Amino acid sequence: MRDFEYEAPSTLDAAVALLAEHNGSARPLAGGTDLIDHIRTDRLAPNLVVDIKKIPELNILEHSADGLRLGAAVCCSRIYGDETIRQQYSALADSASIIGGIQIQNRASVGGNLCNAGPAADSTPSLIALGATCVIAGPNGRREVPVESFCVTKGKTVLEPGEILVELKFPSRPSGSGSHYRRFIPRNEMDIAVVGVGASVTLDGDTISDARVSLGAVAIVPLLAKEVNDALIGKPATDETYKAAGEVARSIIDPITDMRGTREFRIHVTGVLVERVLREAVARANS
Repeated sequence: MRDFEYEAPSTLDAAVALLAEHNGSARPLAGGTDLIDHIRTDRLAPNLVVDIKKIPELNILEHSADGLRLGAAVCCSRIYGDETIRQQYSALADSASIIGGIQIQNRASVGGNLCNAGPAADSTPSLIALGATCVIAGPNGRREVPVESFCVTKGKTVLEPGEILVELKFPSRPSGSGSHYRRFIPRNEMDIAVVGVGASVTLDGDTISDARVSLGAVAIVPLLAKEVNDALIGKPATDETYKAAGEVARSIIDPITDMRGTREFRIHVTGVLVERVLREAVARANS
């Protein structure tokens, strides 16, 4: 591993100043489970690593009538260990509980997972399905970006030099809502999704009154599947509706073939997972 400088500021302003000063040659470290490996394998070569784990704003986990605030450095085990998240933001708990093993989950953060901008990231489809907003701080102040617009392409986000993801804000969950995330992997644990699907639904009786479905590992960035949402809203919560939504999902994706699966296999699995994820999200909405 190459040498680099290390700083661990205790305030957000200090972290932003350090990142801005180095103008792209510094990297923030939340959990470090990906960053350290990328440095070790020469995928990244920062001159400075800025440890943001000690900054209070990045460790917030707060529930209110307005929704959920989740700091970018909050570790996965703390997320799925939170009872309110498990009950109201179930898809987020689903994702956090399968990112690596237990040791990784005690360090890894959903914010870091998002900032990697991986097409197959397990947290991003859940964040999109749950309507999260990214709060970004930088030399020019703060700005907010919908999470579905945060990843620009593989490995690249909207963050400019000196900017940092501070937190994710989630709207409050309406009554009659449920969510779920599920992935397909060739092994039982510690693998990358071949396809990942996150979904949130709201029911009005037996009718789907609102829906947000997100698809991972089937395009260059995780997708908000607007066409699938449109196919669900106003429809009855039945197997026929879920199957039709799965067919729409198959028609809008453009996956690749790689060592984990062929394009054709990914297209097929996407439809299957959309059906299963919707069925579970509706079951949770009814529980």
